[in-house]
Amino acid sequence: MTATEFGIVYAVHIITSHFGSVASKVCECLLRRGPLSSREISRLAESDINHTKVKDILYLLIHHNCVQAFSIDPPDGSESKATVQYIALFRNIIHGARYNKFSKVVNEELGSQCSGLLDGLLSNGRLTLEQLIDRDRDSKKPMGSEAIRDSLQKLVAARFIERVPSPEPVLGNKDEGPAQKKRGAKASKIFKEPESLEERILEAATPVDAIRFPFIFEQDSSSTVADDDSNIPEGKRKQPEVDYSSGPSNEVIWRPNFEELIRRLRHKACVEIVKERRDEGCANVMKAMLEVGRSQEKKAKTDKSVPMSMGSIYEELIKTDAGREMTQARVEACLEQLSATSSYLPAFVIESDDSYIVDFKSIISVAQKDEMESVVMRRYGKEAFRMFRYLSQEDRFVETDKIADAALTEKKDTPQILLKMWKDGYLHMQKLAVTGVYMPFLLWKVNKLIVSRRMLDEMYHASLNLSLRLTHEKDSEKELLLLPMEKLEGALKERRNKYRAKSVLLTSASFKLDDAILLFHDF
Repeated sequence: MTATEFGIVYAVHIITSHFGSVASKVCECLLRRGPLSSREISRLAESDINHTKVKDILYLLIHHNCVQAFSIDPPDGSESKATVQYIALFRNIIHGARYNKFSKVVNEELGSQCSGLLDGLLSNGRLTLEQLIDRDRDSKKPMGSEAIRDSLQKLVAARFIERVPSPEPVLGNKDEGPAQKKRGAKASKIFKEPESLEERILEAATPVDAIRFPFIFEQDSSSTVADDDSNIPEGKRKQPEVDYSSGPSNEVIWRPNFEELIRRLRHKACVEIVKERRDEGCANVMKAMLEVGRSQEKKAKTDKSVPMSMGSIYEELIKTDAGREMTQARVEACLEQLSATSSYLPAFVIESDDSYIVDFKSIISVAQKDEMESVVMRRYGKEAFRMFRYLSQEDRFVETDKIADAALTEKKDTPQILLKMWKDGYLHMQKLAVTGVYMPFLLWKVNKLIVSRRMLDEMYHASLNLSLRLTHEKDSEKELLLLPMEKLEGALKERRNKYRAKSVLLTSASFKLDDAILLFHDF
């Protein structure tokens, strides 16, 4: 899904708060105009920035994983050289607002030392082991070099961090062909939506897993990390010699692996959805299934998991305290429940040839539908909510009178309510002219893709406003915040407490809003 208008504005705001207004001008130019060379940016950016300054800013944004450089092979027979271009990574920029969530994921799984190490990479973009150790020495509570090495090893094994990608992947000229070919009626039936340019660039830049997640430390046979890891084959644990992901001293440069961090958040959301819609037993079974299939997922945003057997699910389930309380018969009953469908709830698991597949798309769609209906309820009322729900279930054009009958609303009020939702982009309207009838019939339908994009844009707008308000509150009490809390008394202490309450409220609202953004954009 391409960035919306307020999505771009919000991304530019994040860059401004992290790197300043000049960097945000360069980033906005890339977000709005697409891939550009450094000279094109210096010419098109809405600011007087010379070419040298543009290159410095691009290197800064690349270091913080917000921009990726690439080039395209010139056409066959051409003597011109490939020009280096730069593309803004919208997803990575938006991730800048959810670093606390990523840190919490790692803290829950690997502990505070690993989350502290990840915090350093999130705030600094890319670091070598030596830089991580130097950063630790300067901290108030040093972990020590051995603890840093051990934590880094665990983060690599869990794929929470990765070796940096190629700095300048080259896209072959042949890659441009298939997407531009015209498709006939037959081809359109089997046509698969082509990858976006950003996806192709990132795929070309990403090294193979053996290079992306290397084991750079010698381990003896008693190492728990080596024994626990099953993601990297034994023969691929030796560090390959790759210059592009190494620093001046030939050290590996590390960065956060946003793909894996988002996958963990997605899995966590799926378990919560199952828990709300089914029960805790089903949620435990779903969690075990996600653990079994996670290593086989090629992308964070995949529609279905790989097939898994009952035995592998139960084997994973009994590793937890809650799972050990469940018998195999109970697990089978949960899987049967997860595979069942109803008029209001799709199957969360697909049963096929004695194996089970998690249907991520169905699980996420339930939460998205709930979010859409919740917004319609708050904005237009109960009658509009019933109409919207009915049209969502029908997933086709329906005439006004039928909507009124199904939603149990007055026929005279129904057109006005539908028109309100149509004007705001929540419904699609079609006029059907009938011979001999003066007024045309009006047909209505929910276009879920359009509604999702509309809601996402509104969420970005709301997140931007919350962030701006939080910044305003901080600036208003800048002098007060410099004073030690223990020295505040009377009116000053009360002002500080009011600021803290406002800050907690705004931060909490931002977190909840970001959960909804993740649901529609990243999950």
